[in-house]
Amino acid sequence: MVRSLKNPKKIKRKNKESMKGDSSSVSSIPSAPAKVMKVWEPGVDKLEEGEELQFDPSAYNYLRGFGIGWPCLSFDIIRDSLGLVRSEFPHTLYGIAGTQAEQASWNYIGIFKVSNISGKKRDLVPSGDEDVDMDSESNSDDEDSGDQVWDFTSQLNSLAESEAQCSQGGNNINCAAPVFKFDGHKDEGFALDWSPVVPGRLISGDCNRCIHLWEPSSDSWIVDKNPFVGHKASVEDLQWSPTEADVFASCSADGSISIWDTRKGRSPVTSLKAHTTDVNVISWNRLASCMIASGSDDGTFSIRDLRLIKGDSLVAHFEYHKQPITSIEWSPHEASTLAVSSSDHQLTIWDLSLERDEEEETEFKATVKEQVNAPSDLPPQLLFVHQGQKDLKELHWHPQIPGMIISTAADGFNILMPSNIQNTLPSAAA
Repeated sequence: MVRSLKNPKKIKRKNKESMKGDSSSVSSIPSAPAKVMKVWEPGVDKLEEGEELQFDPSAYNYLRGFGIGWPCLSFDIIRDSLGLVRSEFPHTLYGIAGTQAEQASWNYIGIFKVSNISGKKRDLVPSGDEDVDMDSESNSDDEDSGDQVWDFTSQLNSLAESEAQCSQGGNNINCAAPVFKFDGHKDEGFALDWSPVVPGRLISGDCNRCIHLWEPSSDSWIVDKNPFVGHKASVEDLQWSPTEADVFASCSADGSISIWDTRKGRSPVTSLKAHTTDVNVISWNRLASCMIASGSDDGTFSIRDLRLIKGDSLVAHFEYHKQPITSIEWSPHEASTLAVSSSDHQLTIWDLSLERDEEEETEFKATVKEQVNAPSDLPPQLLFVHQGQKDLKELHWHPQIPGMIISTAADGFNILMPSNIQNTLPSAAA
């Protein structure tokens, strides 16, 4: 079962204007329980024999679990033509993911569609996937460490036109061959990012400390075999600048973050020691392009101002999670909001614009705490805690549906829309 926590001290977000007239996305909140409930803290509390966790349905505008046959370590959301920014239920989303099957030869790349996402439905997780359509592409070339690119246009078009429903684990296999393959990487890699500024431009990194630049040509890619080199250990993640076509960032198991300019050679323009352990993930804020977030193997995550990178660039540092950070991503609709997942089986949402309010603290202690035995030491920036997934691996905000997050874990996917994350139009930092 899932236990979710809305920060009771910060249920109302400061300086945020809700969407006027959009009542369809918010369901009525049930009355407060008669007895005092206890909020379970992972890593602090332990379940007694016979106890089980329950989640509060009022914490979500929508919550659902689904799978595509095998667990997926990584996935991406496919942009669609249903609307650039949409807040009206029902919703439809498209995604693409690579499986982690029991046997390597069973792995495939799957394209999935989830439709009829209604704010009135609050089923328990996991539930049946009667609203999941899934198409998949097989890739059995497991022993090859090279990077490949596929064209799934026809499969996506077929999926978009289909309203057929599949049972969990059912695969409609429609094999496709890669349109391009690069064999320049000498070791496996986990770092990859498409440029948001130049269509088709790509960077890829590997465990051999090398980063390669892919430039699109008329019908293929040209990959420079001369790599970008500067890290002393595996390249863990890559992020293009949201505004500058030739600038990207990397993080490494050597604990550092580097900034590169493709016009200025194959060495980093600047580097900094970001964490004392491996830097697993980074996220470049697309609404406030001076901000970059990083998550570490020791469970900490940090925010830095790139305008101050040659000095003290640290803006915030959080030690809430106690296990490695597996994913971090800024909201595409709120410049101060980001989501984090960790190996401690938690997905947390944070708003850096919030500060501790003594008046609110007093009100909380006098009212809310009588109904819910909630922790008193929550960070004021912590908006939401989502639990219930095992071994969380990656999360993404939906770029076209404000307030929606999709996450993948060892036991499948979750779609969540917390009720205290307002569905607002995009806002950039001042």
